[in-house]
Amino acid sequence: MLKSLLPVCRLIDAINERIGRGVYWLVLVAVLISSGNAIIRYSLNTSSNFWLELQWYLFSAIFLLCAGYTLLRNEHIRIDIVLNGLSKRQQTWIDVFGALLFLMPMCAVLIYLSWPVVVESFVRQEMSTDAGGLIRWPVKLLIPIGFSLLMLQGISETIKRLAFLAGLIPDPTEKPEVAVTHSGAGEH
Repeated sequence: MLKSLLPVCRLIDAINERIGRGVYWLVLVAVLISSGNAIIRYSLNTSSNFWLELQWYLFSAIFLLCAGYTLLRNEHIRIDIVLNGLSKRQQTWIDVFGALLFLMPMCAVLIYLSWPVVVESFVRQEMSTDAGGLIRWPVKLLIPIGFSLLMLQGISETIKRLAFLAGLIPDPTEKPEVAVTHSGAGEH
């Protein structure tokens, strides 16, 4: 059963990998907009809420759309001081129970609660109350999308950890060793 679910894990992983790598570029865009906004504000003594809100939207997109990618990369915040004293199997069981009891229910509740807010914002064509501000529904839509991606990755990680516990795959949290080659100036 678990082995037949591993292709689904690869698909989920590929989706979050592609989105995560794509969102890297939003960081550059956010930095450029933030820098340009600061330069214009201080050199020309003018500003626009449009650019400020766009920065906030980009930050929201980066944070929400990369949550699943962060989980895929096993780079989310954990309490390593507690886990380091446990065996790999115990750590894996904690990951499984944490995902089943906390991560996925939290994602499901946030998706459920945020969707009506998105729909209402879209129907009303809600706008920012600030002069020059942006339409609100696109940024609100990031909430259910981001938590859906996180939930899907939680499902993938849980399946992979259960497959590891069953001896079907190697430890999914281990990063592959990268061969380091030394090639300095003057070496042939």
